[in-house]
Formats: sequence, structure tokens, C-alpha cells
Amino acid sequence: QVQLVESGGGLVQAGGSLRLSCAASGDTFSRYSMGWFRQAPGKEREFVAAISWGGGSTRYSDSVKGRFTVSRDNAKNTVWLQMNNLKPEDTAVYYCAARVGWVEAATAPQYDYWGQGTQVTVSS
Repeated sequence: QVQLVESGGGLVQAGGSLRLSCAASGDTFSRYSMGWFRQAPGKEREFVAAISWGGGSTRYSDSVKGRFTVSRDNAKNTVWLQMNNLKPEDTAVYYCAARVGWVEAATAPQYDYWGQGTQVTVSS
């Protein structure tokens, strides 16, 4: 099984940028398609972005499309989430997740492994 560790969260002003990283270990990274989810206080976990095993296919939620970019490097066992033009409503704990399979997915139950999360706070 794969272990996932997120990093890169922090406090940023509205309009700023952050880059989240998710480092994978314990298994062959290219076996997995990867996703990013977030959960704000009092809200359910929601889909943010996903990327296929080879990086050739990506998917985004409507709320982040055009502002966030997901990418991966299988040689480095890492997936990133570049977040630009951040808004206060992007404030949440961000989680990276992995699912066995080639195709990315947009719902949490489809993912098999999860990281511990990293806090992103956007001030107005």
C-alpha cells in the first residue's frame, strides 16, 4: 500500500498563491491515479482536482477550474497542486488521495489511501 504526506500549506492573502506537495512512498507510484480534496470546518469533504496515473488526464471542480493546476512526476513519487488567485472560500484542510487504477476520479469513496492533510488559510 502507499503512504501519502502532504506539505506546503499555510496562510496567504487573497489573490496569492500556494503550491501543495504530496509525497508518496511504499508502493509503485505510477499504479495510482491521484486526487486532491478539501474540507472546511462544518462542511463535507469536497473534490478539488485529480490526475491520471501518467498525468495525461486531469479533472477539476468548477470552483477551482482556471485557478488550480494538478501535476505529477512519477520519477519523484510526487503530485502537486498549484493554487493561484486564492480566495477566502478556498480555506480548508487539503488532502491528497490515491486510488489504484489508471483513470482519475472525482468522488472520495473511489480513493483507497489518504494523507493526513495540510491546512490552507486565505485571509481577505
